[in-house]
Amino acid sequence: MTNVDRVERWVRLAGAIAVLPPLVAVFWGLGKGLRRPSGRETGRARALLRGPVLTVETILFFGACATLWRPVRRQPSGPLRALALVLGTVLYFPGLALVMWGRIALGAMFNVSSGFGARLYAGHRLVSGGPFAIVRHPVYLGYLLAAVGGLLLYRTWTLVLLVAISPALVLRARREEEALAGEFGEAWEAYRRRVPAWLPRLPQLPAEASPAKR
Repeated sequence: MTNVDRVERWVRLAGAIAVLPPLVAVFWGLGKGLRRPSGRETGRARALLRGPVLTVETILFFGACATLWRPVRRQPSGPLRALALVLGTVLYFPGLALVMWGRIALGAMFNVSSGFGARLYAGHRLVSGGPFAIVRHPVYLGYLLAAVGGLLLYRTWTLVLLVAISPALVLRARREEEALAGEFGEAWEAYRRRVPAWLPRLPQLPAEASPAKR
């Protein structure tokens, strides 16, 4: 067993453990949210975001993930394998951390949505602190990072699937923003102008003092 084999084995084990807290937090929040009074809805949220429908979707999704947990045919070797290990680690673990941070920041405002519709709670509150002060969709950004990093680390068809369906998050984000814009009006617009959707803004360097002020 080479050094890369040993490191990859331990990183994969750590990755399997690290994914558990975000999963538990997401499903715990989803279970609590389904019992709360609904507020503003967009699209087909009323028909699709119901307990029985979500249960069937979850079973099918995890069933597909379990079925597809097989290594892809062409695996990298040598320096490419080491590079995939490094890049996967750099993307996967921070991605999971961002998902967890976003879930904690949302707190009781966490709810499920889809590309077909989104739902807010009665008395919903606009969350703009924590990672939401950096980007408007930190949970989805974290998912994207973790999915790509996971594909580099585990290289299974399950991760290929997760990366392939990730563009659907853009549709989900749009549905959520429609609901938030309708609910919070100018407060949402001010937040949207201030905070980018996906990529954090680079800090601006202070302008040099003019010769007259030196």
